[in-house]
Amino acid sequence: MTSGVSDLFSHRGEQLRQSLAPLADRMRPRSIDDFQGQEEILGPGRLLRRAIAADRVGNLILYGPPGVGKTTLARIIAASTRAHFSSLNAVLAGVKDLRAEVEEARRRLEQHGLRSLLFIDEVHRFNSAQQDALLPWVENGTVTLIGATTENPFFEVNKALVSRSRLFRLQPLQPRHLHQLLQRALQDPNHGYGNRSVRISAEAAEHLVDVAGGDARSLLNALELAVETSEPDDDGVIAIDLTIAEESIQQRAVLYDKQGDAHFDTISAFIKSLRGSDPDAALFWLARMVEAGENPRFIFRRMLISAGEDIGLADPQAMVVVEACAAAFERVGLPEGLYPLAQAALYLASTDKSNSLLGFFDALKSVKASSRQNVPAHLRDANRDGKAFGDGVGYRYPHAYAEHWVAQQYLPSALQGQVFWQPGQLGWEGQRRQLLQQRRAAQLAAAAEHEAELGEVLSSSPEDPALERWLQRQLGSEGERLDALRSRLWQDATWRRHDRVLILEARSLLWALDPLEHTPEGGVVIQTADSTDAERLRNQLRVLDALRQPSVLCCDTAGLAGALEPGSVFEWIAARHPFRDLSADQLPAALDQLERLAAPNGQLRLLFSQPAIGPAAALLAITDLPDALRNLLAPLPALEQAWLSAPPDRELLQIGLEQRGWQVNWEQWEEPLELNLTAALIERWLGVNAAYRSHLSGVLQPEQVRLLNDALQERRGYRLPQKLQHQRLTALRMGSIARKASTR
Repeated sequence: MTSGVSDLFSHRGEQLRQSLAPLADRMRPRSIDDFQGQEEILGPGRLLRRAIAADRVGNLILYGPPGVGKTTLARIIAASTRAHFSSLNAVLAGVKDLRAEVEEARRRLEQHGLRSLLFIDEVHRFNSAQQDALLPWVENGTVTLIGATTENPFFEVNKALVSRSRLFRLQPLQPRHLHQLLQRALQDPNHGYGNRSVRISAEAAEHLVDVAGGDARSLLNALELAVETSEPDDDGVIAIDLTIAEESIQQRAVLYDKQGDAHFDTISAFIKSLRGSDPDAALFWLARMVEAGENPRFIFRRMLISAGEDIGLADPQAMVVVEACAAAFERVGLPEGLYPLAQAALYLASTDKSNSLLGFFDALKSVKASSRQNVPAHLRDANRDGKAFGDGVGYRYPHAYAEHWVAQQYLPSALQGQVFWQPGQLGWEGQRRQLLQQRRAAQLAAAAEHEAELGEVLSSSPEDPALERWLQRQLGSEGERLDALRSRLWQDATWRRHDRVLILEARSLLWALDPLEHTPEGGVVIQTADSTDAERLRNQLRVLDALRQPSVLCCDTAGLAGALEPGSVFEWIAARHPFRDLSADQLPAALDQLERLAAPNGQLRLLFSQPAIGPAAALLAITDLPDALRNLLAPLPALEQAWLSAPPDRELLQIGLEQRGWQVNWEQWEEPLELNLTAALIERWLGVNAAYRSHLSGVLQPEQVRLLNDALQERRGYRLPQKLQHQRLTALRMGSIARKASTR
């Protein structure tokens, strides 16, 4: 009786807790399909989504700013796993709590064979001793760790824990995700305000989303405050207008930690902007540091280093100017000290003195007003975690280029093209006005060209030696010539670890080996139309871990969309000899499907190979060929050149792709080789159903074809000269910056 009463009160207490919980807690997604944003790591076909569905989630560390779904994602994993799930908050828990959880996990594993997932929120708050206490149990598999942190795990988490975990970097939510979340909160009768009459104006919704800055919790807290503090009108409607929205959420936070990523990344971006002679970007990053409370003396110290390192004797006054500005700052203090601070930065960026200091305050206003201030990946500090997250990759060192300048993006993508400093037309500024305009135009063009090359690297995994050994065996199994073609197909590919790759019309694993190595948190799909090929490929892949195996689909290209998981798109689509059997009328439909399957800024790589010398031309190179046979073959080489034109038509393919928004490039080369005249080769040329024999039937009589076959059979073992013409098509699906630049 006592137990029943206790359970009743416990149940009622839980119901009361849920009803009193904040809106942000009530609106947490319950399933992965309800999860907003993070498509780069949770989209269809991505590794983490597959791992959750297969209940194969290993050690994870989820890293990102507040309000992007780290804890929510952990709860979704908890709801989908068959393992026991428990959680700790590192702010409240100590070694004693940790040991208790580990002991229970060990008991469950030994007595019941049940795995245990341990979620630790704010894992960076554990000190070194607490993290060390956890490490042995993670290593021996007693617990599977899921950690959530707002700090860079490479900086704040035990390196041994990091090396044994997959890392996923969650990004601030996009405005469209926040708008969807806002509408769901207003319409949900169980967890939101669907059972109340709430009307929000478009301006109010836009303000809430903009100031929330990608933070779902901040958005929902502001909505809750607006609704709960507003009285309904005579019709019972709670109307949220722009004034109420502004009172509910007034200030955008500038995310900045003086000991973490933001500190190092932002000062790195600032110094690289000075070195790159970009005054606009230099002012922007300077404004961000000032707004976030960075010590101006630290900035002056870094500018003194820059004056010596990046300007030196090219302008001996640079060091003098920075030192004078630093002394002026010490004399006047803040806020007036911002003038000499900005003056020194502009001098270094422009290698001469400028009085256009008001541009700094334009940049300061932009910091306060802009919601997208992420440091581009290639400008981030690469000294600590560049290998895992790709920070600093793609940065172009200006000193390596003529005139010590190169066109590249220094501002965030959302602010690309923004002008903060506009030089006048007279004196020193006037002399540089035209050069600066030319450089700004070149930077926009460079951003358009390279928009798809660099992107966020959102995950990291421990090394997999078994996979490395398997890849090396596969690379050697196809022969040196085909391996060279594989290298040429993927040459200069800029991989991201979470990219998804589609290999079309595959008969071999060769073309998928590079994606398998470089996209461990993405996914590789191999399509083949032949069931025998599909079974052979699956057998070759069985030695790999199930989560690392590519998906092999047996279907024709027309049915590919139906065979894929709904919503599947790919950053890379590649094939050798695609569209072989398509007519010119069928090609548009195939290109339409490619467009549907390609992600924004997706890339296409196609390799076409075609003999440059036909059988007759190769045979005529044999020196002891009888005159009768030589006369028989003499008219054929000219005809073979027409027969050898390879489908699909290159011009039609290029036009079709460009009409669909692709930027296309071709590369062509020849490969000389020799053919061994074998029975199989003769059968391929002159067999009953051979295409070459079909061509010959329009030129030679059946008796002549028989004589040709007999002559070839007598010369089996001869080495015939051959040339292959290879054509590689690379195409980039143009993104927003590219389209903007192309319309200028």
